Amino acid sequence: MELVVALDLPSAEENLALARALGTYNIWMKVGFRSYIRDGRPFIEALKAINPNFRLFLDLKLYDIPNTMADAAEEIAKLGVDMFNIHASAGPVAMRAVMERLSSYENRPLVLAVTALTSFDEATFKTIYEKSIDEKAEQFAKMSYENGLDGVVCSAFESRAIKAATSQKFITLCPGIRPFGEDAGDQQRVATLETAAKESVDFPVVGRPVYKDTDPEGKVAKILEVITSL
Repeated sequence: MELVVALDLPSAEENLALARALGTYNIWMKVGFRSYIRDGRPFIEALKAINPNFRLFLDLKLYDIPNTMADAAEEIAKLGVDMFNIHASAGPVAMRAVMERLSSYENRPLVLAVTALTSFDEATFKTIYEKSIDEKAEQFAKMSYENGLDGVVCSAFESRAIKAATSQKFITLCPGIRPFGEDAGDQQRVATLETAAKESVDFPVVGRPVYKDTDPEGKVAKILEVITSL
């Protein structure tokens, strides 16, 4: 597993301070919707300046008509980030448009599709998608795999079934990881690192348990120690 730390603090200054505190670790950093809308390209460049070996995941969940998504994907590739995501709900035509547009990039970013947001509980999800989370997540994953994406965003509890339905090399990135059983907050489907390993998660995403800790560097050190031991 490769750790992804979510930079979800209220200001660029706080996020950059967190990144500096973790600057000795060559880990993944997740830049979310709020951070990118507020801070933009300069924030991406500032993270790279702190540690050129940080890997950057731009979490914008693109969802629009296919050509607009392809245009946006190309602009994201120009930022030099290492991974970004789209919504699987955009469908196969949009998926193919994105991947075709990126095909000319020698070192294109990884592209993942969001299956079911981890804030959904089963009942709410079913009112929107008319299927269970497990069923729809697997369906979206197959669609993503068949249309050339690199993986999906899902909860840890769907990861193993998704890999069985696609490929063991098909990436699963899983938010809602509470490394040592911390409070779930607004997430519904959370998992520990042990559960994530058992479910073959590739990228566990940890946010609040790191940035709300009084010693975020120490917390990341403990997380990486556990990951190494699993």
